[in-house]
Amino acid sequence: MSKYQKLLEPGYIGPVRTRSRMIRGGANPGFYPYEDGNVPQQIIDFYEALAAGGIGLVTTGTGEIDWPIGTVPGQGYRIDEDRFIPSLQRLAGAIHKHDCPAFIQLFHMGPMHPQVLSGHQPIAASSLPQDEIPVGRYFVAREMTGADIERVKGKFIEAAVRAQKAGFDGIELNGACNHLLNSFLSGFWNRRTDEYGGSVENRARFMVEVLKGIKEATGKDFAVVALINGLEIGLKDGITLEESKAFARLLEAAGADAIHVRCEFYYQPRDYSKRDSTHFPDMLFYPELPDWVVKEYKDVLDLSRHGAGCWTVAAAEIKKAVSIPVIAVGRMDAALGEKLIGEGMIDFININRRLLADHEYPRKIAEGREEDIAPCTACMTCFVSAETGGQPRCRINAAFGKEKEYEIKPAAVKKKIMIVGGGPAGMEAARVAALRGHEVELYDKINRLGGSMLVAATVKGTEKEDLIAIIRYLETQLKKLGVKVTLNKEVTPELVEQVKPDVLVLATGAKHNIPDIPGIKGDNVVTSEQLHHQLKAALKFAGPERLRSLTRLYMPVAKDAIVIGAGLQGCQTAEFLIKRGRKATIVDSCPEDKIGDGLVEVFMKPFLLEWLDEKGVKVFAEVKLEEITRDGLVITTREGRRMTLTARSIVTAMPLKPDTEIVEEMKSKANEVYVIGDAREPGLIVDAIADGSRIGRQI
Repeated sequence: MSKYQKLLEPGYIGPVRTRSRMIRGGANPGFYPYEDGNVPQQIIDFYEALAAGGIGLVTTGTGEIDWPIGTVPGQGYRIDEDRFIPSLQRLAGAIHKHDCPAFIQLFHMGPMHPQVLSGHQPIAASSLPQDEIPVGRYFVAREMTGADIERVKGKFIEAAVRAQKAGFDGIELNGACNHLLNSFLSGFWNRRTDEYGGSVENRARFMVEVLKGIKEATGKDFAVVALINGLEIGLKDGITLEESKAFARLLEAAGADAIHVRCEFYYQPRDYSKRDSTHFPDMLFYPELPDWVVKEYKDVLDLSRHGAGCWTVAAAEIKKAVSIPVIAVGRMDAALGEKLIGEGMIDFININRRLLADHEYPRKIAEGREEDIAPCTACMTCFVSAETGGQPRCRINAAFGKEKEYEIKPAAVKKKIMIVGGGPAGMEAARVAALRGHEVELYDKINRLGGSMLVAATVKGTEKEDLIAIIRYLETQLKKLGVKVTLNKEVTPELVEQVKPDVLVLATGAKHNIPDIPGIKGDNVVTSEQLHHQLKAALKFAGPERLRSLTRLYMPVAKDAIVIGAGLQGCQTAEFLIKRGRKATIVDSCPEDKIGDGLVEVFMKPFLLEWLDEKGVKVFAEVKLEEITRDGLVITTREGRRMTLTARSIVTAMPLKPDTEIVEEMKSKANEVYVIGDAREPGLIVDAIADGSRIGRQI
């Protein structure tokens, strides 16, 4: 008997029977060049893969209902005219092919619409002055007139009818985030004094009328899920839990078949231009949970799991207020879903990012194969790619967005492959090549797999991004696939000649970038190379989590340190030092706009840089490094001033360099030689895994 009995039970959303209580809510996976508003085949392939993977219900991302201001022009398929129904039929049909119900999300961007891309001013419940808009990149919206409200209401209803004609079983009506419908629900966004503003009933009126219109036009056999913000955290006069409970009751009375609850966290740094908001609960904890959140919201948020299930308190309270099913979202997984559904707190869980990482997550849960699930580490790569108009991208799943192109196919000629390096690129190359039938041997010079991820996990911890889960998953797959793994073995040209591979894959990692300045060899200097070697040596005796805990007792860095390097490596090193009670200063020759380069641009980079600033970390950009002395680091500023930054430790943390020496040494040792990952071009884990996946399919 499965330990996920409740989770795997079928459920109902109105007339629609779901295959389980795990569903996929509406979210765009990323964007392709759209052909005149039709659904591209790659998008159809993606959603079909989700349906084939066993999810209980697939809700596709939104279709444009009010071109060109309903979404981002040119970055989405359309549902605002009948001519788009045929491609939508193909999308719904691909999902139904696997006996999976299909919904489509409908929303209007409202105040989020990027005016610079369309030339059209956004519309919203009210027009807020620029300095009051809580998201820095938004434009001033035009307040909707009564005629606007009627027009857009008609757009929603017509789009729902088209969805029904295309074969969808229902829609998800998105009144959350900062979208148009939410701009009416929220007391902050809505400043109206007519029948659409003021009281809870008035603010809900627009969404209620839209929902009623959809139900009247589509009939009782077509389901409607209402998605709302359970809370607007950090927003004065934003939606409270009591208000969202009232909204849920009103939406149920209007005909909603389920309520989907998430929360919106408003990030308000000192720099107005960097104001932002997010519905990803794990970002509430990055780089650390703000004290004011604990003080003001501890009773309405679940702060016990570093973001997982954080919004479920709101969902559970709303469930008490309605008689229709309630859907919870926010870093949900099978274990948490089983617990909450079993306790009667919610009815369904919405899984999104975990499904991107592994489209077969539900099937593997049902089959008891949790060790085979490719883990989502909440790195935000997928969201940032979609948010910036990029194509689908996932750290662990290189096939995301390339489902047909990257189908595993047996190799035409089976080859003996020798892979040097057990980091993410090497392990993924080994996994994919073995799946295709090649004979694969993998070597690493230390006693455990993981490569640079082991060091990264020691520095970053596993609460926000569990890199150890990636290592565990890949190691498990290699074992199951029969890949021969040899550890504690330095690969030499002589060893390669002895193994006699058909193919040699070099995934040996990058070289450290150490500045060539006087004093760099001083005993007050700790280079990234030294730290790396020390950690690798220590990893022979303890895992990253244990080593990280031991750094609370000892570190080879004084209480005050200068970090040379202002990119990803330098900023995360400074974060680690601050969290270990050190004082840190960051210096780099890079221009100011390159500070934090390599960090995920949306949320993570601005959140970390703001946090470092709050912690008193000074950053000196565009400087010349002159020398290291016993007193600290001598620099020349961009203004030409020579000065000494005092500190007892100097730590280097600069971007890595490709390893060209290994290529020269090994390039003639096999008929085919490939260099992948950081050895070829230093990048992020997502780049390394993508490179390994590519070469594993190419051989």
